[in-house]
Amino acid sequence: MSATTPQVPAATRTFTQLLSSTRRGARLARLLTTERCRAWEAPAGVTEHAEQVVAELAANAALHGRVQGRDFRLTLTFDRTADRLHIAVTDARADLLPTVPAEAAAEEAESGRGLLIVAALADDWGTESYPPSGKTVWAVIGPRGGRHRPG
Repeated sequence: MSATTPQVPAATRTFTQLLSSTRRGARLARLLTTERCRAWEAPAGVTEHAEQVVAELAANAALHGRVQGRDFRLTLTFDRTADRLHIAVTDARADLLPTVPAEAAAEEAESGRGLLIVAALADDWGTESYPPSGKTVWAVIGPRGGRHRPG
């Protein structure tokens, strides 16, 4: 007779993908994020916020972090016990760190509002150096939504 031991599902799920530093790669990052969140059964609010945050971070990686012939990396880590998603987008340009514009300046600008969206939807976000020549922009999204504060 064979007895099986009950298996507890892993509390943390991780997904990593290299994507081309193009608009198509940025779009694919958003679609993959949605698919992974749904497969991991993340709360709907986390999934919706993750779609928008990844869209902004991946677009920035493709537009501002692009180096010819170098891809960007999308990493998603979902903590099932806390319903928290950690998003990390790594690109090849360490010299261009993202900054959040003042809200008044952002209202007048034609572009540059993406990080205001990230700051509003994420519980926390920031940047880290990725040696030898890159950077990672990360965001954490929880079940209650963002803090609605710039940077």
